[in-house]
Amino acid sequence: MKTFEFSVIASGLDPRAEGFEARFYDGGCDDALVSFQKGHIIIDFAREAETFEDAIASALENVASTGAQIDRLEPDPLVSLSDIAKRADITRAAVSNYYRGQRGQAFPAPVARITSDSPLWEWSVVAQWLACNGKLAPSIAIEAEIVRQANLAVARGDIHIGPFLRQRAQKYEKQLCA
Repeated sequence: MKTFEFSVIASGLDPRAEGFEARFYDGGCDDALVSFQKGHIIIDFAREAETFEDAIASALENVASTGAQIDRLEPDPLVSLSDIAKRADITRAAVSNYYRGQRGQAFPAPVARITSDSPLWEWSVVAQWLACNGKLAPSIAIEAEIVRQANLAVARGDIHIGPFLRQRAQKYEKQLCA
């Protein structure tokens, strides 16, 4: 088994209520640190599982069992040039060169703040580009896509998504860089 680290952002429970932390522990989140910041419950997991998608699926089900409302999964899907550099373990200058077209071709376009000095990209799209250009391990791009798919499912209200994530991961792995 491998240990996967990620966070579930939730809401809907009072952190001052008696037994707040115990609720998560008893709900199967005994491998997570629960905190409350800026109005959100943050459950930081270090979950052992066979696959990333199994870790995500079981964590979402565990958090849902506590009565908390799942808002999203992190790492954050929107990234800056600095975030890209950090996640890919490359320099910010290299990422800037990719973005400007001075290295590589067809770097993904930003998806937010397109006209500002601080554009944002969708991490799963950038991770795929980096993986297909030999700058990132394909497994990281697959994990980025799993987080994206999980967040889409959460937005639809789907929490029990283990089989869905396994299917998407297998399909994405076959299509990556094809």
